[in-house]
Amino acid sequence: MNSLFSDTPMRMLGGLTVFMALIALGSYASLNFETIKHLDLQPATISVTGEGEVLAEPDIGQFTFSVNAKAEDAAAAQEQSGTAVNNIIAFLKESGVDEKDIKTLNYNLYPKYEWVEQICAPGTFCNRGEQVQTGFEVNQSVQVKIRNTDDASTIITGVGEREATNISGLDFVIDDTEALAVAARALAITDAKAKAATLAEDLGVDLIKIAGYFEEDARYTPSPYQNRNMAYDMAEEASFGGAQLPVGEEQTTARVTITYEVK
Repeated sequence: MNSLFSDTPMRMLGGLTVFMALIALGSYASLNFETIKHLDLQPATISVTGEGEVLAEPDIGQFTFSVNAKAEDAAAAQEQSGTAVNNIIAFLKESGVDEKDIKTLNYNLYPKYEWVEQICAPGTFCNRGEQVQTGFEVNQSVQVKIRNTDDASTIITGVGEREATNISGLDFVIDDTEALAVAARALAITDAKAKAATLAEDLGVDLIKIAGYFEEDARYTPSPYQNRNMAYDMAEEASFGGAQLPVGEEQTTARVTITYEVK
């Protein structure tokens, strides 16, 4: 009996020791888990930006001409305008301009009015005047693309000699800008790769794989010769062969950013 009772405190003490040890282990594990939560498990990375630039000579000239006609009735105004436009379009086709490159931008027919004053008798009240319709006016604007830029000056001069009332907005542009954007992007990627290799060597790390890629929209920059507005004197001598129209160069720039995982 005495032996049984004397072992009881020892057993209780041993059980308490084991229980405290379990609590300590649990607290340590919990502390480790909390520490892991705050560790940055993201891999080390570097980011580089590359640029590519492509220059190309414009391969299309485009301009707009308009014809304005006035007459006492709508039919006469339309006939006058239509005759002039048809004559110009026939000239354009004879000059090698494709029909698909001749596009009507707008066509307007509207009545014309004039203000007519009235004379009132002394001492009486009457309207000072009124608007009176005097006829109709037609205005048609047409856009033209010239794929042989060497012919631009001759064609524009010929249009001006055929009753065009306004010629404006000559631009020299690139027809396929997407191809330039692709070429500029390829150069930008090559530039970024070279920068990444140099930076990794300087930092003493190895490039593992691409972790991110960002590309800005390619910037298409017109040449300084663009956006010329021209007013032609319709009384210009027919012997004039046309002004020199240099086309310049177009610039397309691309920029990409590549992020690499390193170790």
